[in-house]
Amino acid sequence: MTITQLVTEAQQGSRAAFGELYEHIAADLYRMALYTLGNQADAEDAVADTFAEAWKGIKNLREPEAFRSWMFRILSARCKRQIGRIVARKNEIDLDSYYETAEEAIPENATRRAELREALASLAAEERQIVLLSVLEGYTMREIAGMLGLPQGTVSSKLSRSLHKLRKFLQEPNGKEGLS
Repeated sequence: MTITQLVTEAQQGSRAAFGELYEHIAADLYRMALYTLGNQADAEDAVADTFAEAWKGIKNLREPEAFRSWMFRILSARCKRQIGRIVARKNEIDLDSYYETAEEAIPENATRRAELREALASLAAEERQIVLLSVLEGYTMREIAGMLGLPQGTVSSKLSRSLHKLRKFLQEPNGKEGLS
């Protein structure tokens, strides 16, 4: 069954169809929430709240084929609201949960990842979100624009500026060699 068909069934009240939609998109939503919010618990809460809100409003979705971008817009709005609360709770981003891999056991990789985490933390939340969605997840400018509810040109220029900031941060003469 296609996503569009599942959405149509969910709009008619099918919890099973909505459950299948969840299975199709939950991991992508979680990654975006984790990139944006910086910790597992907050990301899980944002995704759960997004699905609860989507279930309540799915009957109002006019274009079933727009389900994916609609879900990312809901999540983006949730994340933006949650960022204010997170900033009040703590001042640093915890991307460790995303970066935990066996490669970190190698000192060079651990150092490189720490430098990258520090560089990413230097970006504003929206800049970091755009960079991670583009570079790590491989989404196009058009897809990211749809997810975040921003014009494509804005996403493109923010990505360019953010990558420039990252390069500059990683090449600063403070003992870091930078990533190539």
